[in-house]
Amino acid sequence: MTLTSVPATTDSVDYRDPELRLRALFDQGTLRLLMPTDDSGVLAARGEVDGAQVVAFATDATRMGGAMGTEGCRHIVDAIDTAVRERVPVVGLWHSGGARLAEGVVALDAVGQVFAAMVRASGRVPQISVVLGPAAGGAAYGPALTDIVVMAGAGRIFVTGPEVVRSVTGEQVDMERLGGPEPHGRRSGVVHVTTKDDASALATAREVASLLGRQGRFSPADVPTGAGEGPDLTAFMPDQPNRAYDVKPVVNGLLDAPGVELHAKWAPNIVTALGRFAGRTVGVIANNPLRLGGCLDSTSAEKAARFVRMCDSLGVPLVVLVDVPGYLPGVGQEWDGVVRRGAKLLHAFAEAVVPRVTLVTRKAYGGAYIAMNSRSLGATAVFAWPNAEIAVMGASAAVNILHRKKLAAVPHEQRESLRETLIQEQTTVAGGVSRALEIGVVDDMIKPEETRRKLAEALAAAPAARGAHGNIPL
Repeated sequence: MTLTSVPATTDSVDYRDPELRLRALFDQGTLRLLMPTDDSGVLAARGEVDGAQVVAFATDATRMGGAMGTEGCRHIVDAIDTAVRERVPVVGLWHSGGARLAEGVVALDAVGQVFAAMVRASGRVPQISVVLGPAAGGAAYGPALTDIVVMAGAGRIFVTGPEVVRSVTGEQVDMERLGGPEPHGRRSGVVHVTTKDDASALATAREVASLLGRQGRFSPADVPTGAGEGPDLTAFMPDQPNRAYDVKPVVNGLLDAPGVELHAKWAPNIVTALGRFAGRTVGVIANNPLRLGGCLDSTSAEKAARFVRMCDSLGVPLVVLVDVPGYLPGVGQEWDGVVRRGAKLLHAFAEAVVPRVTLVTRKAYGGAYIAMNSRSLGATAVFAWPNAEIAVMGASAAVNILHRKKLAAVPHEQRESLRETLIQEQTTVAGGVSRALEIGVVDDMIKPEETRRKLAEALAAAPAARGAHGNIPL
């Protein structure tokens, strides 16, 4: 039985029943309960997702609104510890009002033990949360401590509910506006994927669990190469080098099949996605020129840094597609901590040990060039397409600074001609791929049709590695 076949209300079964939800998560006929059903408010089980072993737990919204007491929290801790011992993903299905009030501080301590178990498991096994209803108080921080959070249309996450907000601050707000998919998917970044309903949320969780639970191996020989044999990645890009475009079709064209984009609406000037490439699970990071021209800013740097650390801690190789004009300037950015938050991305890449390759498709300028998995930060390999530019800044802007006096000294009618000449010279000296090849910061200039094969070969040749750290929610 799937959730889509269960009516919202029925006399025979409650759609919030945790066993029903767990059965919808696992492959049919594979669910095995880890303990008998009881009054604890939590049910835990093991099963298979797309053939991969997975451990999962679900809060029981039919009992005290899913509130967690001592026994329920112990079930969650046992489930997480079981997943760690068996080195398999753990999925939490959340619909809970938080700690049980009647148990007082004992319940608070039990919820704290759940948090401690999640931190122990961080970076050791994939942790996925699916928020199917309100997750309040202590139940809000449970999902927030995990690697990936998926929220269904009815999902809500908040520390304090609307009534408390109104009584303390006087603000008038409902549950959806306070902690629904829109605020957490677009504004806060708490939720990685939002879906319209429970069935879609569980399907997404299944896909993520499969990608992270059965990562596979690279098979470069199976990647088509040559014109007409694979997807033409340049077909998704404009002919004019300064025009904006959506990088998502390029990302999907690179992968074996469209992957799962994380944080699609939060910091959309950078794309982060999980998918399979040459047969193996990879993480993809790509600047998106459709938003803010592809500039890095404080939020996108933080988003990418968390993704890099997650992939590194779980042994997921990285593919980085670079088309970045630099960091977004402005007082707001400086006050919003672009230096502090941008440093997180530098630290994440420099610390990462998983195989990670970079492809410069159009341009990589300034500090953003360094931050996007450059050779100086330890990239496994760096490739560039023939017309790509790598420089401190665009040639035109550089000429305006470096040759300001020379341009001012010539007659106005000769100025544009001289500027074009100087721009060509600047591009040759500092902005082309040739110079980057000479000094070794780019390994090879490749044709677009060779991209998938070259990247796959570089990743396959690199020794497998995995970062020895957790995945702190940056």
